Amino acid sequence: MRKIAFSTLVILLCFVAVSAQDQPASAWATDVGSRYWVQPDIVYQGANNSLLKLDVWYQHDVTTPSPTLVYFHGGGWIFGTKEGSVLQFLPFLEKGWTVVNVEYRMASNSLAPAAVEDTRCALRWVYRNAKQWRFDTSKIVLTGHSAGGHLSLITGMLSEGTGLDNQCYGEEKLNVAAIINWYGIADVNDLIKGSNLKNYAVMWMGSQPNAEEIARRVSPLTYVRSGLPPILSIHGDKDDVVPYSQSLRLHEALDKAKVPNQLLTIKDAGHGGFSQAEYVSSYETIWTFLRRNKIIQ
Repeated sequence: MRKIAFSTLVILLCFVAVSAQDQPASAWATDVGSRYWVQPDIVYQGANNSLLKLDVWYQHDVTTPSPTLVYFHGGGWIFGTKEGSVLQFLPFLEKGWTVVNVEYRMASNSLAPAAVEDTRCALRWVYRNAKQWRFDTSKIVLTGHSAGGHLSLITGMLSEGTGLDNQCYGEEKLNVAAIINWYGIADVNDLIKGSNLKNYAVMWMGSQPNAEEIARRVSPLTYVRSGLPPILSIHGDKDDVVPYSQSLRLHEALDKAKVPNQLLTIKDAGHGGFSQAEYVSSYETIWTFLRRNKIIQ
């Protein structure tokens, strides 16, 4: 196991912008270097001549199962890395969670629905390795930003029998405790044609002749039904990359299906880049949401 030397610096940088702590940030930043280890680049799946990897961030002296965050990075399914996303999930480390930080195939490697197949396989890996890494499978929360928000939604909402689990078929029921969606895509079809067309969505579909059918298969709105885990969406109402209407429509559909959910609207905000106060407020909402749904105390 490798202990990361730069963790204290990363934490200090993070808490300039985001703070949701029960103790002073400086005290926790001093302590984190001796508290957290990371095992990088664990291969969880092979696909299309690619070895897909994830990192596990964990407290080295904890001997009981821990609440576990599974994080998917953003980048419109066409760019981004797990290494570039560390700052996004540090508040969960501060709360004592284990974090699994996942990479997946980009469109330049494999077109849709490959990324969804990968993130489902990553979740199955979490279940299959829970004992070794002390993941509490009753408290698995999925999250991500932008395309990562989409992947957190579809990974946690996907129903049985879609064929999107065939890359890593198994009998485990991939249930999660909650999904936290940061301005993710809910309807991919809406972004490959018409007034909301976005180049990144078109690139993810590529020139596949059945692009609309694939887009429907990978759209969270396709799988809205009763019995889903609680879902919190956070979205700026001036977002010009992922239209705010995506989260609004998802919220309305979840309400109709009586799924516990909440939409936190960041007024006059765009695609992320929220102010410090908006991030603090967002994390206050996250902790309240998780407490209300009995995932944390």
